[in-house]
Amino acid sequence: MDELSDIGDWSLIQSFLAVAETGSLSAAARQLDRSQPTLGRHVQALEQALGLSLFDRHARGLKLSADGARILPLAQQAHRAMTAISVTAAGQSQSLAGTVRITASVFASHHILPPILADIRAAEPAIELELVPSDTTENLLFRAADIAVRMYRPRQVDIVARHIGDVPLCACAATSYLERKGRPTRAEDLLDFDLVGYDADPIIVKTMQALGWPVTRHSFAMRCDNQSAYWQLIRAGCGIGFGQRSIVAADPLVEVLPFELPVPPLEMWLAAPQAMRLTPRIRRVWDLLAAGLLAAPL
Repeated sequence: MDELSDIGDWSLIQSFLAVAETGSLSAAARQLDRSQPTLGRHVQALEQALGLSLFDRHARGLKLSADGARILPLAQQAHRAMTAISVTAAGQSQSLAGTVRITASVFASHHILPPILADIRAAEPAIELELVPSDTTENLLFRAADIAVRMYRPRQVDIVARHIGDVPLCACAATSYLERKGRPTRAEDLLDFDLVGYDADPIIVKTMQALGWPVTRHSFAMRCDNQSAYWQLIRAGCGIGFGQRSIVAADPLVEVLPFELPVPPLEMWLAAPQAMRLTPRIRRVWDLLAAGLLAAPL
C-alpha cells in the first residue's frame, strides 16, 4: 500500500472506491449519501496526491484508467483494514445507548418492518434506529449498516446470520381487475391475462422460462422494478402479479389466486458483522428484530 500511505484523508479512498464500483459520480454520491461535487473533488484530490489519472472520462460516465485499475486492489485492501479497525473498535462499546442502522429491501421496509421497529423503539428508547430501504446489497463489513434483513442467505466471511423463516409466494390480483377480466383457475391460464412484471430485473422472466413458460419482458404489459410501486400497481388493478402470500392475504383489495406456484419461497435472514454483533445495543436490536419477524405472519 506504499502508493496510498501518504494519503491523509481516507474519505478520498472511500470516494474513489465508490466511483470505481458504480462507474459514475452521481451513482457514487447516492451510494455514499454525499453530493456529486464532493465526490468529484475527492477524486481530483486523490489524483493530484498520487500524480495519476485514475479514470478515463467518457459520455456514459467514468471508467478506470490503467493506473486506476492498478491502484484499485490497493485501495480495497486499505479500506478493508480501516473498516476492520472501525468495526472492532465499535464492537467494544458496552453502552446500550446509541444508533443502530438497519437495511432491508424497499418492500420489507414499507410493509414488514415499521410495526416491529415501533415496538423496538418502545422497548428501548435509548436506542436510535436508522432504516435504509434498499434493493442493493449494502456491505455490512463496510459499515453501510449494522444489521441487514435479507431475502437470501448471506455468505460473506465474518458475517453472522440467522435464518428467520421462509416466505411463500403467490400469484395475486386486485378484486377490481378479476371482476373485470375474470379469474384464472390454473397457473397455465396466467398468459391469457395482463401481467405485472419487473423492468430491468429479469428474475420473473427467467423463473417463468425455467418452468417452461414462453415469456419475454414484453409478456408483461406493466413493468416496474421498485417493489413497493409494483405492489401498488397490482392493488390498483393493472393486472396479475406476484407477491408474498401473507401480505396479499392481509390486503382487502387483493386476492390470492387459487393455485400454487411451482417456485421456492423466499428465505428471510438476519445478518450482521461478527464483531458488531457483540455490541450490546446491536445485540439487543438483533434479538428484538428476530422476535418481531418470527411473530409476523410469513
